Amino acid sequence: MNTPDAASTHPDIQVCEQARLSRDARFDGLFFTAVTSTGIYCRPVCPAPAPKPKNIVYYPNAAAAEVAGFRPCLRCRPELAPGDGTWRRGDAVVARALKLIDAGALAEQPLAALAERVGVGERQLRRLFVERLGAAPLGVHGTRRLLFAKQLLTETALPITEVAHAAGFGSLRRFNTTFREAYRMAPRDLRKRPRVDDAQVLALRLGYRPPYDFDSMLAFLRGRALPGVEVVDACSYARVIGPDARHPQAAPGWLRVSAWGTGDAALKLELHGVAASRLLEIVNRVRRMFDLDADPQAIAAGFAGDRQLSALVAARPGLRLPSGWDGFEIAVRAILGQQVSVAAARTLATRTAQRFGETLPTPFAPGLEHLFPTPAALADADLTTIGLTRARADTVRTVARALLDGTVDFAPERTLDDFAARWVALPGIGPWTAQYIALRALGHPDAFPAEDLVLQRAAAEDGGRLTAKALRERAQAWRPWRGYAVIHLWRDSMPLPKAAT
Repeated sequence: MNTPDAASTHPDIQVCEQARLSRDARFDGLFFTAVTSTGIYCRPVCPAPAPKPKNIVYYPNAAAAEVAGFRPCLRCRPELAPGDGTWRRGDAVVARALKLIDAGALAEQPLAALAERVGVGERQLRRLFVERLGAAPLGVHGTRRLLFAKQLLTETALPITEVAHAAGFGSLRRFNTTFREAYRMAPRDLRKRPRVDDAQVLALRLGYRPPYDFDSMLAFLRGRALPGVEVVDACSYARVIGPDARHPQAAPGWLRVSAWGTGDAALKLELHGVAASRLLEIVNRVRRMFDLDADPQAIAAGFAGDRQLSALVAARPGLRLPSGWDGFEIAVRAILGQQVSVAAARTLATRTAQRFGETLPTPFAPGLEHLFPTPAALADADLTTIGLTRARADTVRTVARALLDGTVDFAPERTLDDFAARWVALPGIGPWTAQYIALRALGHPDAFPAEDLVLQRAAAEDGGRLTAKALRERAQAWRPWRGYAVIHLWRDSMPLPKAAT
């Protein structure tokens, strides 16, 4: 078997050893343990007896282990490990390329096109991946889709043909061949036990790296939930999901997210009426929305030099960035929330959804009755009929048209500065709105709406208020985690459901 690239990154070997021996879930997904005597690689939380140290090689991710010839453990199931948020977020070339790969870029385009989208040459992109992840982009893409297929085979009753389709394989034959070559078993071998799943409902386990404050996440979303589109109760989040740009003809369906169970570092995603071709995209959206790939240790370390932030993080180490399901929906809600309360913004957003969104012939469940309107539905809508000022209505229509003609977008390859500059160039969109959209629509860890009055007061510490300029200067020390500073300061300033928009 190949040895890992010397430049690939994972925690210090001593740290890996301690985490492996103690099965420390905080390191789940930050490295993988490959055992040379068995040819298997595992998560650090694997319950199997610990192998001898002389037989162990550590890898920074599953792709690096698979490229080296190891296959995933059937007991700890590496496909359930959270992603390494350090590499998959932010503006670095590798982070933006990984987001594109997660969005299926290499299933649709060659590597050269991916490299062009992130602004580097193909050779340089391959070198960066090998140096920092221990695997080339195609290796990362291949591992990603095989592990997702493995999860579907293990956890659902989907026919194998649909599993292949969901994982991005063009043919069942190609899927069977690739799966057998990589894992030395046929896909059907994972289904030797009879399944009793409800064929109408898919339930998937989505792992995270603890600690995770799911109650605070639900509280944030509950304070902003749109009646008819979303339902947030004491233990779950549910919403209607409709067609999107990649699946314009998709039939509406719905999802629910809840805790997997006591003692499990995972959420449970239930999907109803969703086509197999959309599964991976939906899983990626939910992971972003609930910030499941964050690394709490890295975030805490980023605030170690700031007395106020380090105290807030120590008090609530499981607080995450609550993102949104759809970028356009978040953008509209941000515009509606300019200079008004959360409650007022929610009322206007609810009217928008009820007046211009598609009503379902039959509600999926109580409170899930219609879709949020598309850009096309609002591009020429008379929004003054629901109580918007003429100026605010013009801004919503401008954004809808700009999304339709490509002036702005939510493309994964955008840096934060590029994204914000494109949005600020639109009439009616200022820095606060652009950064808020980046925070809630992209889940960008460094988005920072410095014009927010709540942040300016919360960061002052003396009962006063910082200017936007002074707040930005202070926040330089919080980079690249300023978005988490926003959530902690908002949370500390008032009860979570009443925090800034």
